[in-house]
This record gives sequence, C-alpha cells and structure tokens, in this order.
Amino acid sequence: MLLAVGLPLVLGLAACSSDGGTASAGGDGASSAKPKGKIGVILPDTKSSARWETADRRYLEEAFKAAGLPYDIQNAQGDKAQFQTIADQMLTSGVTVLMIVNLDSGTGKAVLDKAKQQGVATIDYDRLTLGGSAKYYVSFDNVAVGKLQGEGLQKCLTADGKKDARIAYLNGSPTDNNATLFKQGYDGVLSQVSGYTKVADQSVPDWDNQQAGTIFEQMYTQQGGKIDGVLAANDGLGNAAIAVLKKNGVNGKVPVTGQDATVQGLQNILNGDQCMTVYKAVQKEAEAAAELAVSLANGKEGETTGTVHDPEGNRDVPSVLLVPEAITKENVKTVVDDGFVTKAELCTTEYADKCAKAGIS
Repeated sequence: MLLAVGLPLVLGLAACSSDGGTASAGGDGASSAKPKGKIGVILPDTKSSARWETADRRYLEEAFKAAGLPYDIQNAQGDKAQFQTIADQMLTSGVTVLMIVNLDSGTGKAVLDKAKQQGVATIDYDRLTLGGSAKYYVSFDNVAVGKLQGEGLQKCLTADGKKDARIAYLNGSPTDNNATLFKQGYDGVLSQVSGYTKVADQSVPDWDNQQAGTIFEQMYTQQGGKIDGVLAANDGLGNAAIAVLKKNGVNGKVPVTGQDATVQGLQNILNGDQCMTVYKAVQKEAEAAAELAVSLANGKEGETTGTVHDPEGNRDVPSVLLVPEAITKENVKTVVDDGFVTKAELCTTEYADKCAKAGIS
C-alpha cells in the first residue's frame, strides 16, 4: 500500500526553481550530491479545467523541490503537436522519468512508447493512456466519480419531489478515457432508476465549455425545455448548461452536476444553480504521483495500491487510486478547509453572506 498518499512529502532539502521551472539541488555537505535523475511533466491544457495550472503544477513543483530533484513542467495547451514537441525536448534534455496527462490516447501512446524505447520510466497522471506503455498510473477512481455524480443528481431530483425525470447527459471529451469511466459510473446509477428517461446524451469535444453551451442549448430547444436534470461531467460543462438555463429563467429549478470543485462550480452551488460537484483532492493525487516519480528518479520501484486494466493494451497497469468526495451546499466548507480553494477566492462580496451561511468563516 502507498502509505504516503495525502501526506506531505519530506524527501530532501528545498531547492531553487528557475523561471523555466527547473529545480536543481544545491547547498553544502551531503545536500550537494548530484541527484540521480530528472523528472519531466507534461500537463494537457488550461481549457478542460483550471486545476492543471492552479493546483497540479503547484503541488508537483513543491514536491520536486522538496526532493531536491531537477524537473521540467510544461503545458501543451491542448495542442497535440506541441505535446509531442515538448516530449521530444524533455527526452533530449535527459529526463529519466516522464509523467504525462494525455490529450488523447493516440498522442499519449506515441510519447510513452518513445520514452520507453529510450529507457525513460513513465507515469500516466490522472488519465490512463489506452494501449500505452506507462509503468504506473496515478488517478482517482473515475468510475466512483461518476457514481457520485449520478447519486448526487438523483438526491437533488428526489429533494425536488421528482420521481419521474427527463435527464440530459453532457459528457466529457470522447478522446478522454476518464470521460468514458465517469459516464460508466453515472449511467450505471441513473439507468437503474425507475421513472428516469435519458432524453439527450452528447459528448463535448475537448471538454470545450463554449461548445458545451451550444450543445446544451440545442438539447434544450429540441426537448422544448422539458429537461428536469442535467448530468454535466465537470464544473465547466455544468456552468455552460447553467448559462442556458438562466437565459430561460429556470436556473436553480433544474439540478445540474459538476466535477473538480472549481471556484466557479462552488459559487454556482452556493447560488443554488448547481446541485453538486465532485472534489478530487489534487494535492493528494499530485503528492502520490510525485512520490512515484521521485522513487523512479532515484532508481527505485514505486509503491502502488492496486492495478487498473487497460482493455486496448490488454494489460493491468500498477496504479495508485484515490477516493473522490461529493460536495453539496452542506459541505462546501470542506474544500476551503483543505486549502484547495481559498476563502478570498470563493467568498467575494457577492458570495460573502452565502459563505457565512455555509459555515465558511
């Protein structure tokens, strides 16, 4: 078992970071010994979720600095060609461990395979690359994420007194395996509820919020406004649906789900426009991935909590899976207490009273 998941990493002396995001070990005495390896991380974008830059980068940097290891963290900004270019640059620069959040499995596989050929250890972070060759996978239990969303929507509909409901699915990107797993979870819950009818079911390319708004507006129009609940796969998609509902004067009357516990999503929950979100403690995920990367960089094997099956590669990938948490108006405070978002970010003037009512002081 990975005993250090969720605990601060105490892996060495802090190191300085250059503007390019590369830390180098320094100091005198034993701390001046050269590190054994270098870690490269490729983040996917800033469009699918704000978390990649606001949370993941920060926590990974803190962990690598604490370990005294050189590192390079870059963001592909949704560009598949740039993703591959960054990977090539990192491999040329001598990284010994490469961690990626793929944009799709095809691009991810190409990068992972090239790294493996060069003897570089690899980690799939947050998203599993189907058919890939990553040595390890670190993420949340994504089917469980979807189950929480489905159960959350059902609870909100029940609270509204709706035993019969017409539900629209606003799924994540069709090229993201996580989106497939989320849907497996929430469809598994909602399809079993007698009286629920799925009236619309569409994926949103690249998790693009603007496209999500267009797609949901079409759904709403096609159904003549007769949608009782929206299963939106993350907060950005949920906010896009809420904008359409607002335009039609029914926001707060139609439960909408989300994921990622973003400031926007939490504010929508405080407003009563969003039913729930799923909180994934990114700090725990980043620290678990960093611990694996540091072990590999130091020539050691990593510790895992189990395996995840890759159906395309027909293999079981050693994995660390963390547990997600449902967030509603009743426990928004949890996300602030954890430091995932700050009171200053969430409780702006418009939301001050609502934060106080939610116990955020």
